[in-house]
Amino acid sequence: MTEDVPDRRYPHRHLLGIAGLGADEIESLLDLADTYVELNRRTEKKQSLLRGRTIINLFFESSTRTRTSFELAGKRLGADTINMSVDVSSIKKGETLLDTATTLNAMHPDVLVVRHPDSGAVMLLASKVNCAVINAGDGSHEHPTQALLDALTIRRRLGHIDGLTVAICGDIMHSRVARSNIHLLNTMGARVRAVAPPTLVPTGIERLGCEVFHDMREGLRDCDIVMMLRLQSERMRGSYLPSTREYFRFYGLDYDKLAAARPGALIMHPGPMNRGVEIDGTVADDITRSVILDQVELGVAVRMACLEILSANNPPAPETEVAR
Repeated sequence: MTEDVPDRRYPHRHLLGIAGLGADEIESLLDLADTYVELNRRTEKKQSLLRGRTIINLFFESSTRTRTSFELAGKRLGADTINMSVDVSSIKKGETLLDTATTLNAMHPDVLVVRHPDSGAVMLLASKVNCAVINAGDGSHEHPTQALLDALTIRRRLGHIDGLTVAICGDIMHSRVARSNIHLLNTMGARVRAVAPPTLVPTGIERLGCEVFHDMREGLRDCDIVMMLRLQSERMRGSYLPSTREYFRFYGLDYDKLAAARPGALIMHPGPMNRGVEIDGTVADDITRSVILDQVELGVAVRMACLEILSANNPPAPETEVAR
């Protein structure tokens, strides 16, 4: 890995979503991430590329994988990385999101990584700060780095994305992961299917460019990738399912349903998994077909790439002489 200026085919100041990005912009992020995979497997992982830069992880929702991987990504690039705990911050004391943005902006960070329970909140914050902003998930809207790491996982295993058939299965209604993946996979030339009970499919999802199936076996027929989603009960208001037992019977991934997919079809899940609800444990742990742990590993590389490119696209303000 050199410390040259990164590929400027991604010219944007922020990464707020996948919608609107072109295939060349997505490829530039994936290509750079690919170079970090081997680095992350070495004993010595630390770089000095972002030395002197400050990254703040601002998470309004709890997270293990995403926040930890962003923290690792920043530290491996040599940046000063700070995790802000909303539970003990001024936000819990009544400070508004915009007040928080103004306060953080005054500290001159270089990158803010933000997760928020409300769709659009990250975009609003990005309009009020001078630094780069990365959307680490906003409500049911988008989760762009998850879609990028999923794409990198597919590309490294199968060599390409164009022409593949991908079934995204489960709680489509509440899933920002599903939306970002639908945008990315369509842009990269894949055929996308949404597989879920009618109560968990948002109205008009077909307009995003996917086919809708309510029968799991039909939806998985001849698929190359089976991407399972977690039931997000914390976002559900009302009754969407009779029971988790019934849900697993019809929509949980087991070997019987998986038989409809292509032989060797890859199994994906963004985590955390509810074993026995959306996926059978033996299927999740199938080392010949499951790439769930690959997704976790490649998440660090993808986030390193995003931090590098956005830092380069947001150079620090020139130093000025301090009045004495």
